[in-house]
Amino acid sequence: MEFGRAFNATSIFIVFLLVTLVSAKKSGDVTELQIGVKFKPTSCELKAHKGDRVSVHYSGKLTDGTVFDSSYERNDPIEFELGSGQVIKGWDQGLLGMCVGEKRKLKIPAKLGYGESGSPPKIPGGATLVFDTELVAVNGKKTTTDSEL
Repeated sequence: MEFGRAFNATSIFIVFLLVTLVSAKKSGDVTELQIGVKFKPTSCELKAHKGDRVSVHYSGKLTDGTVFDSSYERNDPIEFELGSGQVIKGWDQGLLGMCVGEKRKLKIPAKLGYGESGSPPKIPGGATLVFDTELVAVNGKKTTTDSEL
């Protein structure tokens, strides 16, 4: 009889563990920055480096697909100095080396996003963020033939 109780408790624990792992996998949460290149121009003469002023179009979503912000909807890309802390760490890291015209999908863990506190009301605490990004310009240049602005 003792063997049956121990076996039953072990079985329940294993099922619970499997359900927990499957649920975590389905949620789309990540623990490290994931960078997916969706499109890269054939010629890449202008790349984003730390200290560059970049212009980026983006759409930001939660892992359930809820869009919380989009520069595309406003037709107004964001401009900032890359690597200076003006945006979340996941962006400062995930956009480095990106070519003008390149499109990347960034999956950003909470620790490189808004952390455990989130950014209420749209971004809950501990949220993994998913950004579809497109580098529009570097230091005001959209291509290497553009003149200085």
